[in-house]
Amino acid sequence: MSGNDTARPITHMRVLRIAAPIMISNMTVPMLGAVDTAVIGQMGETAPIGAVALGSTILTMMYWVFGFLRMGTTGLAAQAHGAGDIAERDAVLWRGLAVAAFAGSALILLQWPLGDLTLSAAGSSEEVNALTRTYTAIRIFAAPATIAVYAISGWLIAVERTRALLMLQLCISGFNAVFSLWFVLGLGWGVEGVALATLIAEWLGLAIGLWVCRAAVLQNVGPTARRFADRSALRRMFSVNRDIMIRSVILQLSITTFVFVGARFGDAELAANQVLMQLLTIAAFALDGISFTAESLVGQAVGQRGAAGRGRSDHLRQAAHITILWAAGAAVLISVAFAFFGLAIIHLLATSEELRATAQHYLPWLIAAPILSAAGYIFDGIFIGATMTRQMMQTMIISVAVYVLSLFILVPGFGNHGLWAALMLLNITRGATMYYVWSRWSSSHQGI
Repeated sequence: MSGNDTARPITHMRVLRIAAPIMISNMTVPMLGAVDTAVIGQMGETAPIGAVALGSTILTMMYWVFGFLRMGTTGLAAQAHGAGDIAERDAVLWRGLAVAAFAGSALILLQWPLGDLTLSAAGSSEEVNALTRTYTAIRIFAAPATIAVYAISGWLIAVERTRALLMLQLCISGFNAVFSLWFVLGLGWGVEGVALATLIAEWLGLAIGLWVCRAAVLQNVGPTARRFADRSALRRMFSVNRDIMIRSVILQLSITTFVFVGARFGDAELAANQVLMQLLTIAAFALDGISFTAESLVGQAVGQRGAAGRGRSDHLRQAAHITILWAAGAAVLISVAFAFFGLAIIHLLATSEELRATAQHYLPWLIAAPILSAAGYIFDGIFIGATMTRQMMQTMIISVAVYVLSLFILVPGFGNHGLWAALMLLNITRGATMYYVWSRWSSSHQGI
C-alpha cells in the first residue's frame, strides 16, 4: 500500500479486511506451545510433558516483556505511513529489528540466572528441571528472531498488510508442527527435538517476515538509514515503548493477582476460574482483532492530520467511531455465544462434575465480561494508534487502584463472586477513564 492509499475512506469493509486476518492470526499464536506439548505427549512419559510445558511458560514470560515492541511499532509506523513519510515508516521497522537483536542477545546471555530463578519458584522435580533446562537452552537461541517478529507484526498491521501477517504466523506454526513430528516421532530426539523444531520454525519465520517486508528493508536504504538514528525519533520510540511496557506489566500483575486470590477459595474455584479465563482469552483474541485495526487506522489518520491539517480530521473521527462500533458489536455477539454455548463448552473442557457445577455457578460473569471489557480493549488500540501511551499508562494505574480497593471491599464478603466483580470493575474503569481522556483530547483537536 502506498502512502496515498491511506486517504481512502474508512469503511466497515476496510475494517473487516484488516481485522479478520488478525483474529485468525491471534488464534495461531498459542499453537507453538500446544504443538510441542501434543507431540512430546506421544512419548508416553510425564516428565518430558512437564518440562516442555514449564519451558514454554518460562520463555513466554521472558518474551512477553518485549510485547511493547509490537504495539509501539504499530502506532509509530502507522502515523508515518499516514503522513506519507516512507523513510520514517521504514526506519521504525529498522529500529524495532535493532531492539530485537539487542534484547534477544541479552536474553541468551542471561538465560541461566533467569531460568534458575524461575525454576526455583516452580518447585518441580529434578528430572523435570533438567529436561526444562535442556529445552530452554536450545529454544532461547531463537530469542532475537521471536522478538523481531513482534516488530515485523506491528509494522505489517500499521500498513494494513494483515493477510501477510496471517501467512507469517501460519508458516511459523506449520514449520513447527512438521519439524516436531519429524524430530520427535521420526528421529526420536525427544525434548531436544521439539525444542530444535521450534527454534528452526522461529528463525524461518523471521526470514519469511523479512522477505515480506523486503521493500522496507532493502529499498530507500539511504534515506531510511539517515532517519534510523534520528535523536528525536529515538526519544519518542523510547517514551512510547516505556509507557506501554509499564502499562502491560501492571495489567499482567492484576491478572496474576486474580489467579492467586482465586486459589484461596479452594481447588474447585481455582479450576473453574481457569476454565472461564481460557474462554475469556478467546474473546480477547477476537476483540484484539478490532483493537489492532484501530491502532492502524487511528495511527494513519493522526499522521494524515499532521500532514494535511484539518482536512484529515474526518478520517480520525471515522477511524475511532467505526472501530468502536465493531468492538461493541463483537462484544455483544461473544456474550450471546457464551450465554447459549458457554455451558456446553465447559462440559467439553472439563469432565469433573464438581468443576462443571462450579464453573456454571460463575458463568454469568463470563457472559457479561466481553460487554463490560470491550471499551478498554478498543481504546487501547485507539490510544496506541494516537501514541497517547502516557495517558494509557495513567488510566491503567487508576483502574488498578480501583481493582485493588475492590478486592479489599468485595472479596471478604462475596468470595469468588467478589473477585470476579473486582476484575469487571477494573475493565469498566479502564474503558470509562480512557473514554473521558479521549473525549477531552479529541475535543481539543479540531472538534473531533
